[in-house]
Amino acid sequence: MNSALVVMAAGLGSRYGGVKQIDRVGPAGEILMEYAIFDALRAGFDKLIVIIKPEMLDDCRELFGSRIEAATGMKIHYAFQNMQGDYAGIPIPAARSKPLGTVHALLSAAHLIDRPFAALNADDYYGSAAFAVLEPQLHRLQSASDSAMVAYLLKNTVSPYGGVTRGVCAVENGLLRRITETYHLRLMPDGTIREQSTDATGPALPENTPVSMNIWGFHPDILPMLDARFRSFLRALPENDNKSECLLPVVLDELIVGGSLRTHVLETADRWFGLTYREDKPGVMQRLQDLHEAGVYPPALWNP
Repeated sequence: MNSALVVMAAGLGSRYGGVKQIDRVGPAGEILMEYAIFDALRAGFDKLIVIIKPEMLDDCRELFGSRIEAATGMKIHYAFQNMQGDYAGIPIPAARSKPLGTVHALLSAAHLIDRPFAALNADDYYGSAAFAVLEPQLHRLQSASDSAMVAYLLKNTVSPYGGVTRGVCAVENGLLRRITETYHLRLMPDGTIREQSTDATGPALPENTPVSMNIWGFHPDILPMLDARFRSFLRALPENDNKSECLLPVVLDELIVGGSLRTHVLETADRWFGLTYREDKPGVMQRLQDLHEAGVYPPALWNP
């Protein structure tokens, strides 16, 4: 107990072509983040924080918030990732409309984070095993210098409909040594997975390469460290820059390489799936239906 789940749900979903965080995909009309919430509660998490854009609040309450609160008796805390105004007195470029990244998202919820916490994306299915291994690890984190990450096998995280970005991990003795944001990883017709950032025939990565899917565990004392990094990012941001983001894996890699962060890697053989492209939706719906029929989940997540 005394562990929080922080769901980052303010992304725009540009490749998906819509607000994928609130797209209904479960057999009873569930949205994807509800599965993370269900699995987290089952694993023992006792505080729920959802980070959204302010204009999403009513939709979130209507789509899932009210029914989860009614079914569980647990309050959902909402935090707002604003892209306008300023951050701690540092101006955000006036033309900015895209989110400023996952570090900014977490900092938007800092006032609600009072215990060890897991942070993850809203548009990914992580599998129940991820929460089962992560929740007890949270209680072993002693300070800002301790963290955890659930790693997936690359072959279990690709989409057949286009390239994806993954944090490719170098792991030694159970600890994360480097995490490299790797872009345009594509599943090829012959089953290989190639990195095509600069060349369509780019290098093939081993299918069992461990990758990050942005599911992390932190001690709350890490927030000031992230705050300092984000302030530096924001001060250096050109006024007309509407794309650059302060990404959690990039900042964490800097902290790891600099020797100020130790990250325990927790493995799972579960298969990730999510909503990267619009074409992913039918497959996601079928996989969720299969999980319900197999008894992994009840017929409806929040039975009255």
